[in-house]
Amino acid sequence: MIERNEVDTILNQVLYPGFTKSIVAFKFVTDIVIEENSLTITLDIPSASEQIKNQLTDEIVKRLLVLGSETVVTIHQPKPLRDTSSNGKNVLPNIQNFVMVSSGKGGVGKSTTTVNLAIALAQQGKRVGLLDVDVYGPNIPRMMGIEGEQPVFLGQNIKPIMAHDIQVMSIGSLVERGASLIWKGAMVTQAIEQMLEDILWDKLDVILFDMPPGTGDAQLALAQSLPVTAGVCVTTPQKVALDDTIRSMDMFKSLKVPIAGVVENMSGFICPETGKEYNIFGKGTTQPLIDNFQTQLLGEVPIEPAIREGGDEGMPITVLAPNCETSKRYQEMATKLWDYLLEVNEDGGVSNEEIQPTIF
Repeated sequence: MIERNEVDTILNQVLYPGFTKSIVAFKFVTDIVIEENSLTITLDIPSASEQIKNQLTDEIVKRLLVLGSETVVTIHQPKPLRDTSSNGKNVLPNIQNFVMVSSGKGGVGKSTTTVNLAIALAQQGKRVGLLDVDVYGPNIPRMMGIEGEQPVFLGQNIKPIMAHDIQVMSIGSLVERGASLIWKGAMVTQAIEQMLEDILWDKLDVILFDMPPGTGDAQLALAQSLPVTAGVCVTTPQKVALDDTIRSMDMFKSLKVPIAGVVENMSGFICPETGKEYNIFGKGTTQPLIDNFQTQLLGEVPIEPAIREGGDEGMPITVLAPNCETSKRYQEMATKLWDYLLEVNEDGGVSNEEIQPTIF
């Protein structure tokens, strides 16, 4: 009779495609049934890719042959992406979900949120891409620890840079460090379209776009080039930030991009000495806005010194301190975001046609 620990040991050697972690480490193995002459292995994976399903099935069956029993592998997957989520065409058909992370104003922690959400999704086993579309302030190279690293050019195409198990590209990696980008609207649009078409992304479950603050040419260009699956709005609790967030959310509504939710950043301060949280900038002030746009609060991110330290050193807090309170909140936000993406793909989109913006 086959022993359970023998099966566990073998399955722990099966790496999830594109990662260095096994299907056991990712907790994708949901059931193992051992009978006299057969094994039944059940997995629940985040990717809709038929290629990944077949690759895992073949490897599991091959590895378990040493036990001398017939193996049946059942893999549960999300449904493939529907043809379109917003009105955009799709110039990147090998990517399943497109998420715009935006803010009404600068300085609210949009890039920090994008980076940590991307890493949290990758830590949960998703194949993730991150494109820095903030042409005026590209901070992703420093935050992801790839500042000064040059991308590889293959003819007219560019290979994304790997960092923290994520495929990354930024306008900051393509121009001279510190150079000011004094671009008019048409130039911004052209740059974004060229980046989308020239970067050689692998097959991805989701790609996150770190957008410039505001509601300008970059947002419009992206929505016209891709079927954007969902948008995420980042704000701080102050009313002056919320005023601009309303405009950002109204932009998503106008572009017919479903709103996955709001991230309330700098929501409280966690004292590093006591661990106690203080609401120095307020907390929970986004709720009226969330109710008005019929969306959800993805999470409240406190001010924590390790967030700044990690961003400056190229080690985001989800990598630097994965077990701290803030990292746990990013993990929860990533789960909520992924669940929403599945919902959008299942239901065919979210219509907010009747929602009218209200100034609070």
